[in-house]
Amino acid sequence: MAKFRKQDALDYHAQGRPGKIEVIPTKPYSSQRDLTLAYSPGVAEPCLEIEKNPEDAYRYTAKGNLVAVITNGTAVLGLGNIGALASKPVMEGKGMLFKIYADIDVFDIEVDATDIDHFVSTVKAIAPTFGGINLEDIKAPECFEIERRLKEELDIPVMHDDQHGTAIISAAALLNACEVAGKDLAKVKIVVNGAGASAISCAKLYVAVGASLENIFMLDSKGLITTDREGLDEQKKMFARKPNGISTLEEAMVGADVFVGLSKGNVVSQDMIRSLGERPIVFALANPDPEISYDEAMAARPDIIMATGRSDHPNQVNNVLGFPFIFRGALDVRASQINEAMKLAAVQAIAQLAKEPVPEAVNLAYDTKNLSFGPTYIIPKPIDPRLIATVPPAVAKAAMESGVARMAITDWEAYKTNLSNRLGLDNKLMRGLANKAKQNPKRVVFAEADHHKMLKAAQLVRDEGIAKPILLGDRERIMRLMEEYHIDLGDTPIIDPRESGQEELRQRFGDMLFQKRKRRGHTLYEARKVMQDRNYFGVMMVETGMADAMISGLTRKYGVPIKPALHCIGVQDGAKRVAGMYILSTKQGNFFFADTTMNVDPTAQELVDITVLTAQAVRQFNIVPRIALLSYTNFGSEDGTLPEKVREATRILHENYPGLIVDGEMQANFALNNELLKEQFPFSELVDKKVNTLIFPNLASGNIAYKLMQEMGGAEAIGPVLIGLKKPVHVLQLGSSVREIVNMVTISVVDAQNKR
Repeated sequence: MAKFRKQDALDYHAQGRPGKIEVIPTKPYSSQRDLTLAYSPGVAEPCLEIEKNPEDAYRYTAKGNLVAVITNGTAVLGLGNIGALASKPVMEGKGMLFKIYADIDVFDIEVDATDIDHFVSTVKAIAPTFGGINLEDIKAPECFEIERRLKEELDIPVMHDDQHGTAIISAAALLNACEVAGKDLAKVKIVVNGAGASAISCAKLYVAVGASLENIFMLDSKGLITTDREGLDEQKKMFARKPNGISTLEEAMVGADVFVGLSKGNVVSQDMIRSLGERPIVFALANPDPEISYDEAMAARPDIIMATGRSDHPNQVNNVLGFPFIFRGALDVRASQINEAMKLAAVQAIAQLAKEPVPEAVNLAYDTKNLSFGPTYIIPKPIDPRLIATVPPAVAKAAMESGVARMAITDWEAYKTNLSNRLGLDNKLMRGLANKAKQNPKRVVFAEADHHKMLKAAQLVRDEGIAKPILLGDRERIMRLMEEYHIDLGDTPIIDPRESGQEELRQRFGDMLFQKRKRRGHTLYEARKVMQDRNYFGVMMVETGMADAMISGLTRKYGVPIKPALHCIGVQDGAKRVAGMYILSTKQGNFFFADTTMNVDPTAQELVDITVLTAQAVRQFNIVPRIALLSYTNFGSEDGTLPEKVREATRILHENYPGLIVDGEMQANFALNNELLKEQFPFSELVDKKVNTLIFPNLASGNIAYKLMQEMGGAEAIGPVLIGLKKPVHVLQLGSSVREIVNMVTISVVDAQNKR
């Protein structure tokens, strides 16, 4: 699990615009006519249509893609009853997950009402605004009655995710775990520790997918729930057993096939794990500390199939596998509810997906080549791009078949394509790269470690397990900054190249540089002296294998750190130059821009070199490059030095690199609008191919384009990624933020992994 400090979390929520979500208009609003149509008097027309036919609200408003995340703050995460207002950051976070995983808009609603009648009446009163309602963090047993009443009294999907989210994901995992273990679900003995909303719903759903109610042993804080217990609510009564001499968790686990923990951390011992039956299945789902740690459980029983709620171990039971996609399917057929058939369809879809070949992008993210169905892979990974096109169709189809859908989907392939296009399948790039980096973190030299941003970034990548930082700079200043900014870097090495203790290493590095550059104007004296410069010293650490990558450039002009890299490391085999590439992350996916930092006015052949380097870099992210060479002209529409250069580069690429998906010269709008391209230039190699890589004719156009996209288009710019060097050295944009530095370190680690 990623580590963080209190101040990190507070800064994250407070920086820039406070909070995590915003509302943005989806229609033009720049002219008076736009505003007339948007509000008065134009808005009256859709109002009148909705008055005549309420279903038209889905046609003329955002209702059909709008979910309310509603709580009263009585059971917030592990914080308990903290109240409605204090729960707002959690509800905003849930809204963010809805958006980034399923493109569902959310209003978070915090209701200051603990009385069931008051809460239900409040939600009913605001329900016309929404296409669905996600209840969240409401304590048991009230949550059961609240959900039951709202489902009965409203005609839109209502789901309490705390109850059903974990149930759906863990039920899918249980189906697959039983298959892997060779167990019959109908016969397995299941011990459930915990009897809150989530535990009750899990047990109910296990019965729905085939488990026997008689074989479920449920315990709460008082021990095994038995029929002679006084004061049991209706939910617990369902799982109460006749007294049989078993009362404790330790006793219940003896010989059991399945243990499901939905309680608190560290309540299960290794001896209790050893007492389970053959090939036991253990779901220790308490967060952040499971009932027993993964390592302890595996040490106690090597034959175990284990899942936790944590991301740093196999088989993470994560609600994000379910709720965004369940609501997506329900909204898309205008379902009147989320019923049992829809939940079971989600269970089966998630379970089946784990049995299918794993996409290379997922394997790369977890630094493995053979992730496949088995003991350590019984449920899909949260970053699996197939979820969006797998779970919603299953849910939508179940809604239609069970009679709760008010709109039918007829072309399922088109629907799946639309789902995949909602977010752009590439928009999870940085999350995937971070996962890959964590599998095998590399040593990264921070050449400007005497700057608080670099130190903060070093702390973050160290804490998250992305990289192993090495700090270069003035030792006293670094220590002073760490104290001033409350930065804890533990035993991270600090190296000051100017210190007397580094004299021998400076001399060795200088001698190596002299051998490389003695016929390029360097004397031995100059080569040794320049090693006092942190960029030269850091690059030589990478060259000699003392480090795996280096980042620099936060406080220097772009060319300052590049010169040492070229002198000490040089270009990769087969390359003739280096280039700078930016990744622009947008809602439509990621786009790769080159050259944005290095080559001022490349020739046609140099454009070819840049294109080939960029294609190689894009492939390293497991993305097929589809490349447009840009100009202010289209396919010979005008003569001129620049279009002729781009035209010639395209000819060379077509002739010498026939496997490359590339065309030019073309204007940017034709490159990015395939319908326009197909209409005007149907002969283009890029027709019916979504362009993701743009090659600019000169440095000015590339640099201007990415900065305009970043500042005006709202794209997140990741880079510049320096491509063409033999070993990973990456140069930051002047004044980069901590987030941008972390992104570049992540890319540096993955680059180092690939180059090895």
